[in-house]
Amino acid sequence: MNADLHCHSTVSDGLLAPADVVRRAHANGVELLALTDHDEVGGLAEAAAMAEELGLGFANGTEISVSWGDDHTVHIVGLGVDPADARLRDGLAGVRSGRDSRAMRIAAELARVGIPAAYEGALRYAGNPALVSRSHFARYIVEVGMARDVKSVFDHWLAKGKPGYVRHPWATLEEAVGWIRGAGGIAVVAHPGRYRLSTAGTREFLAAFKDLGGEGIEVLSGSHGDEQAREFASIARTFGFLASRASDFHGPGESWVDLGRVPELPPDLVPVWTRLS
Repeated sequence: MNADLHCHSTVSDGLLAPADVVRRAHANGVELLALTDHDEVGGLAEAAAMAEELGLGFANGTEISVSWGDDHTVHIVGLGVDPADARLRDGLAGVRSGRDSRAMRIAAELARVGIPAAYEGALRYAGNPALVSRSHFARYIVEVGMARDVKSVFDHWLAKGKPGYVRHPWATLEEAVGWIRGAGGIAVVAHPGRYRLSTAGTREFLAAFKDLGGEGIEVLSGSHGDEQAREFASIARTFGFLASRASDFHGPGESWVDLGRVPELPPDLVPVWTRLS
């Protein structure tokens, strides 16, 4: 199945409206799509309506920002969640509430290295203070000609250890997995190859995730190369995780992989979509 179970719309830091994300996925041959905006479920109704109109399978999703260990941020995708679940909605609202203060601190750090008015620029892209993310800052920095693309902005200014990075407390792993499971969903580790964890640290994180009720891992991701895909396929086998396939699409010309264009899962893995109704 051409399933794409991780992508973003303008409700968080994507470039396309929810309905347009669905239209693009359908045009690319996607058979099952999950919209997983950061700490949000506000675009799901629009996306689901368009998916129904087009005859495209659709799963409600979200991607929760989580603080783990010593200043690591990881992301947990919830698939098949009930977007009306009060505990999930309240939890996501709490996570979002810290975004504006973080954005102001990021802007202050960027001003110190010669990038003025970054908060105002990022807010123009986000449209809502509760949704301002590093991607919005990156688009502004590209706009003013200080970087050639969004990836370069992260590499030089916004990644951990760079001038515009600020530490911020997100949800705990226990909270994120609990909200997802309480809303009837399946918790999946997003793009595990992006985290700067040691081998032992990765195993510790995944063991804790599984102990809390986490069930899946993105084996294939738009940010994974072939070697990482093999590594996380092996980890899925070792831990007994369901395997997910995901582009992590944010927008045309910005994402590494378009909707529905990641490779197929290894045939011996159990796809997470077999558990989605």
